[in-house]
Amino acid sequence: MSQQPQKYIFQVEEGKEGSDGRPSVGPVYRSVYAKDGFPEPIEGMDSCWDVFRMAVEKYPNNHMLGRREIVDGKPGKYVWQTYQEVYDIVIKLGNSLRSCGVEEQAKCGIYGANSPEWIISMEACNAHGLYCVPLYDTLGAGAVEFIITHSEVSIVFVEEKKISELFKTCPKATEYMKTVVSFGGVTREQKEEAETFGLVIYAWDEFLKLGEGKQHDLPIKKKSDICTIMYTSGTTGDPKGVMISNESIVTLIAGVIRLLKSANEALTVKDVYLSYLPLAHIFDRVIEECFIQHGAAIGFWRGDVKLLIEDLGELKPTIFCAVPRVLDRVYSGLQQKLAAGGFFKKFMFDSAFSYKYGHMKKGQSHVEASPLSDKLVFSKVKQGLGGNVRIILSGAAPLASHVESFLRVVACCHVLQGYGLTESCAGTFVSLPDRLDMLGTVGPPVPNVDIRLESVPEMEYDALASTPRGEICIRGKTLFSGYYKREDLTKEVLIDGWLHTGDVGEWQPNGSMKIIDRKKNIFKLSQGEYVAVENLENIYGEVQAVDSVWVYGNSFESFLVAVANPNQHILEKWAAENGVSGDYNALCQNAKAKEFILGELVKMGKEKKMKGFEIIKAVHLDPVPFDMERDLLTPTYKKKRPQLLKHYQNVIDEMYKATNESLASRK
Repeated sequence: MSQQPQKYIFQVEEGKEGSDGRPSVGPVYRSVYAKDGFPEPIEGMDSCWDVFRMAVEKYPNNHMLGRREIVDGKPGKYVWQTYQEVYDIVIKLGNSLRSCGVEEQAKCGIYGANSPEWIISMEACNAHGLYCVPLYDTLGAGAVEFIITHSEVSIVFVEEKKISELFKTCPKATEYMKTVVSFGGVTREQKEEAETFGLVIYAWDEFLKLGEGKQHDLPIKKKSDICTIMYTSGTTGDPKGVMISNESIVTLIAGVIRLLKSANEALTVKDVYLSYLPLAHIFDRVIEECFIQHGAAIGFWRGDVKLLIEDLGELKPTIFCAVPRVLDRVYSGLQQKLAAGGFFKKFMFDSAFSYKYGHMKKGQSHVEASPLSDKLVFSKVKQGLGGNVRIILSGAAPLASHVESFLRVVACCHVLQGYGLTESCAGTFVSLPDRLDMLGTVGPPVPNVDIRLESVPEMEYDALASTPRGEICIRGKTLFSGYYKREDLTKEVLIDGWLHTGDVGEWQPNGSMKIIDRKKNIFKLSQGEYVAVENLENIYGEVQAVDSVWVYGNSFESFLVAVANPNQHILEKWAAENGVSGDYNALCQNAKAKEFILGELVKMGKEKKMKGFEIIKAVHLDPVPFDMERDLLTPTYKKKRPQLLKHYQNVIDEMYKATNESLASRK
């Protein structure tokens, strides 16, 4: 019994041919789970404050926020605060805020890694109608200063170890920033330094005492009120402040509830979430709002990626959200363990994998496909994620198909891929449990948005073709309220109620969406051919010997070159088998190793029937992965192309020079 092609969308409006210089648009589609209309938010839930307040009323004694206790320098068990306990602190914190003159609609910054204090500060903002403005953990002082001054933040809650970073924004930021509250303690030196800038700085406990004995009424909050301004890390230019209303978030929660219920995976009070993806991003923020709405538990990591697996083991979460970078690490780690385990173990694993994957392809759920394989072989992988994970949700960037299919088989849980923007309040598409035909896609739309494609003639994408392709456009109540102080930029992307995402998608027969390109990442080669670079990187990214690849070309050259981060394990294995000596760094300089990686990339290009000019002609291997420290990636792991070019300019010039000389000598 193979999976029946089921269509997960239905049409609500016809497509339209282009006119007056406007491109054609495809039909408008909606999720089948919204057949009888979009789900309405729960009665009385008009704001993010209501989400929390109603959860406290319903589940006062449930675990809400947990962190690991450190005993004699060693991490112990998770220690929890209940919903009621958190509520009591939030009320105190709100009274303290109002006592030091912070009024409704004031901007309140939060700066630091995820922690209980982060959520408590956020809920205090929600209680008093303040705009919560997250200051990114991963953006440098320049961006933090920009956000404080641009959004006119008057008070900042800050993680203890970030205080010195925050002070680097002074004296410019102090035009607006007057008060700083540490999540922990404050040293005497910090108090003195704050004074020199005309700032008042409080330790957490000290600030909580300010509101003692005072009771400030909570203002009435409307759906249309802004609850947060999230600055998105632009791949070019200054960050943009995305204004998100209460309505966006409560509408999104209603859609998530409908979707999970329809897929028989409803959230419950027993669910546990590991909070480690930045709360400064919409992805994690809305997931945590969904957990709070259900009275479920949120445990925080210790802030170190190397200790993440250990935290998972202790917390035993039921839902694990990740970005592809994290899942790539899990995949590589498992591959290395397999390679080191010897022939018999690998044979057992491969046999179990083929058997289970074969049954899943025939339409069986991951639970039914091979219980014996799960018990004997794959249970160790499940234990590695704590033992209780039932859903892995990947977002923020595309997940490679080979990683997704591998995890769908071995992790003994659903592996779902989602897509959304800060501007669409995160989740806009998400793949469905046990639908193997959605592999490599982001699934169908969530049941609270309308979706249509708009043709991109210059890239030859036609939204009315038999295989519809075009720029993904979104309409619905989850959309943002505009860019703060940038109406000009808002008008560029929000046209007649449709958000233009800049991402190019292709509808699949089952109603899921495949992201195939990026509208702006297009350039012309010297012979006049257009290259859609994002699409090529997605294809080259499927090569197992590379972890990441950046493809470059310009209008002065006739061919493409690339910089790749090789997969260390595969490269070292190749070197051992081919008698090439040297450590990983030395291998990346080795001409034969470059030939090997280039060969693998070319092979993939030919396999996918790329045109001649789309095939890479030279590659540089960088052992250091593209990272945020060198400003090569945004905090959501999107490539910053201008910065990549600046960083690798000499390498690029050298590749073009050597390749052109080589081509000329052959003529």
